[in-house]
Amino acid sequence: MGNSRVTVREIARLAGVSVATVSRVSNGTGQVSEEMRRRVLEAIEEHGYRPDHLGRALAAGRHGALGLVFPGLSGPYFTELIQGFESEAVPARASVHILCTHLREDSDDQVLEMARRVDGIAVIGGTISESALLRLATMVPVVVLAGRGPDAVSSVSVDNAPAMTRLTRHLLVDHGLRHLAFVGNPDGSPDVSERWAGFREAYQELDLTPPAEPVRVAMQQPDGVLAAERLLVGRTAPQAVVCANDEIAIGVLVGALGRGLRVPDDLVITGFDDAPMAALVSPSLTTVRQPIRDLAAEAARQILNAAADPRAATPETIVLPTEFVVRRSCGCPAESPTGGTGK
Repeated sequence: MGNSRVTVREIARLAGVSVATVSRVSNGTGQVSEEMRRRVLEAIEEHGYRPDHLGRALAAGRHGALGLVFPGLSGPYFTELIQGFESEAVPARASVHILCTHLREDSDDQVLEMARRVDGIAVIGGTISESALLRLATMVPVVVLAGRGPDAVSSVSVDNAPAMTRLTRHLLVDHGLRHLAFVGNPDGSPDVSERWAGFREAYQELDLTPPAEPVRVAMQQPDGVLAAERLLVGRTAPQAVVCANDEIAIGVLVGALGRGLRVPDDLVITGFDDAPMAALVSPSLTTVRQPIRDLAAEAARQILNAAADPRAATPETIVLPTEFVVRRSCGCPAESPTGGTGK
């Protein structure tokens, strides 16, 4: 029966080898004869020995932990990010520490303090200042997640602008709509800023005049309901509402149905993310599927690689592809993933 309290010295004694040999076998480093490796592995298996990874990290000047910095934690998007990040961190025996800044004035200071307790940090774009990012990069490996940072800092994002351009062209060209509204706040969110730019680009490519301003709301379902209350009144109501994420879109859907509107007959609604609820609501939501877990997993891989070999680490800008998913909320008959963002 395994004993979780067995020490490396006891394994060395049982296997008849040195402590250093046990460490080399458990770490997979250095040269060890097959006979010694067999004896060590048998002792480890019999007694349930688990290496003290935290102690090893401390001995190497590391913490055995990675940091994730979010503006908040509400909604399925952040859950997916955490799961993706942990998919790389946990097999590497690194714990994950999460800091939610809630956009407080001392956010920069809070993140810089966190850097003293972790081996690297992924920061959601727009959460802290550029000056804090640059300072952070001198302390630990840093990756901007779902956004872009300064050239000296790595980033992982998706092709927001081309994806939104394609979705918007679908409404303008394939459905012949002209009066569209964009719902979401580009200020402070690199993702939403790029999606707003992609929305306007679709109009400009067709020599049409885009809306001058978005309908600025936050990114949760109740904010979508509020947007519907603002938009769906009088004769100026749009033909379609293009939302910065699926949560807003579902809120707009709730608001529209509450006013007796038929979607998509009276109003077209689209989202972005392809959250689980997007396929379950009625009508199902036309949206852009982004690889949220892959986004965070790639950020974790970059941090782990940089922490393992800081001298070899160079800043990278990685942009992952998205997939346009056509469902019933835009007036199309059925779900049809249409691949990447090419027009």
